[in-house]
Amino acid sequence: MPGITLIGFCRLPRWTYLQHECKPQIENFLQTMDIIFYLVVVTLFCTQPNESYGHCLHGCSCVDDRHGRSLICMEESAFGSIPDNLSDDFIKIRIEKSHFTEIPRGAFSKTLALENLWLNFNDITVINSKGLEGLGNLTELRLQGNKLRSVPWTAFEDTPSLKILDLKHNQLDVLPEYALKFLPRLTYLDLSFNRLTVISKEVFQNWPLYQKLQTLEERQATFSGPNVILALHDNAWLCDCRLKGFVEFIISLSPPVILMNSYLTCSGPDFRTGKFFHEIELQACVKPVVSASNTNMSLPLGSNLTLQCLAKARPEPSVWWAYGLKIIRGFHESQERVDEDTIRSLLVIPSLSAADRGIYTCTAVNFIGNSSVSIHVDIHSVDSTQSAHHPGQPAAPGARDENVFIDIRISKQTVRGISIEWFAALEHPSETWFTIHFGRADDDRRETTYIGPGIRTYSVSDLMPATKYEICVTLKNQAPHPGQCIMFVTGSDVTEMEQREKLIHIVVIVLAMVLAVPIGMYVCTTDIRFACLEVLMETWKKRQRESSSPAMEHERQGTFDSLQAASDEGLVNRDSSEDRKVRRRSDDKLHRGKAEHSRLTAELY
Repeated sequence: MPGITLIGFCRLPRWTYLQHECKPQIENFLQTMDIIFYLVVVTLFCTQPNESYGHCLHGCSCVDDRHGRSLICMEESAFGSIPDNLSDDFIKIRIEKSHFTEIPRGAFSKTLALENLWLNFNDITVINSKGLEGLGNLTELRLQGNKLRSVPWTAFEDTPSLKILDLKHNQLDVLPEYALKFLPRLTYLDLSFNRLTVISKEVFQNWPLYQKLQTLEERQATFSGPNVILALHDNAWLCDCRLKGFVEFIISLSPPVILMNSYLTCSGPDFRTGKFFHEIELQACVKPVVSASNTNMSLPLGSNLTLQCLAKARPEPSVWWAYGLKIIRGFHESQERVDEDTIRSLLVIPSLSAADRGIYTCTAVNFIGNSSVSIHVDIHSVDSTQSAHHPGQPAAPGARDENVFIDIRISKQTVRGISIEWFAALEHPSETWFTIHFGRADDDRRETTYIGPGIRTYSVSDLMPATKYEICVTLKNQAPHPGQCIMFVTGSDVTEMEQREKLIHIVVIVLAMVLAVPIGMYVCTTDIRFACLEVLMETWKKRQRESSSPAMEHERQGTFDSLQAASDEGLVNRDSSEDRKVRRRSDDKLHRGKAEHSRLTAELY
């Protein structure tokens, strides 16, 4: 019988030989097979999904190492917001370049074991004050390269174990005094490459860890421990008096508090740009003090004038000039630095005219307070050493200004106001200022408003009903002349419905003080406007026939045309549909309206 080879190590010519001679080899073979089977079973078991581990998100990878389970999502725009189905067994989460904009409330409240959270290079602009809720074990938070302009620092009450906070390459411009109050274990803070300009030293003095290091016992006990790292470089530090305390704090730092980059530089003001903190010495802040070498000036007509004032303050103040309580914007104004704390402001007034006399005020303001100085400017003629003008009174018109014609008209009517426009024949219109005189006709007081060159319109609002007003346009500081004023009357409010439906009746009474109108026609209401206009036409024709001067006739004709133009704008005439509505009123209501208006007319005049 031919032999049988078994597994290449025993030849079996017969069964008895197999039993007696190969028994040890067979037993070894069986033991080997048992081990292989066991390993296969173990391998298959280990490769089955472990139900205790959460699933991994699409587009992400999950890694298990000796530290625990990690979620890593680096795919561009993988999420539009923070996923809400995060597993509760993650120790580290890293989501970058997903471009979500917010950390909402309770975004990680299910991941109670989370220790490391990296959300770099997204577009985060808002962190909810409860966005870190449930992260009591968090030790590392990195938010580099986002768009944060501010941080809700009270949110760190939910992260008492936080040791590393990375906020570099954001847009932070404010660091409140309590910012580090809720970070007692923080040992690494990176605020570099932000937009911080001014912060207080109290930000760090209120830091619990820094307060511990101030006592000798704590300093000695912690010196051998980990250092505290601060990164504050590459911010827009404004090195004025407001940064004094912070600069002193930075210079005084010593281990274990270490600056990642100790060469902090100034970005402003201009004369300190590029200087290191240890090269500057800042003084305490003070309110402005404004002064002028000459506060009473008298110059001849046509000369050039430069007003000067010195403003000394810390920090640098804002400085401007005003004339008659109005900020001057028409003249050339410039500023130059005298020293670190003093600015000289210059106001150039070319070719002085009579309208330029008055009081000019230089004002300086910073966050502590303000100060001002007034300069009185008087103008006298070339052949006179003294001005006939008394300070504080309107200037009398010069010979050159007496013949200036100002054509003024009402251009627009609103429910409670009017707009006027004017034209003046001037030699230098780009340099001429105007003054608006406005008030009740029965009151000598007038509200004055100065109008700069190039402006030819003005609006008045909040007019009272059934009131006679006068508005005049003159050259600056001149008293109103005949031909520069308009007097008008506002209509009365009869009922709430009519108040909503009607415009206030604006009726021109005297235009340019040339057109003579009988006193009985001063008020033209809606109900009697046709008769009013007819009488007005007859009066004008009668005056025209009686006039023997062609010049006067031309002047009156032009004035009446202006009145008619104003009527065309809707100041007196109304559309025909409203006329029909008025005519359909009952006779009783018409008579009551006329009687009421007659009473108001008598009271006005």
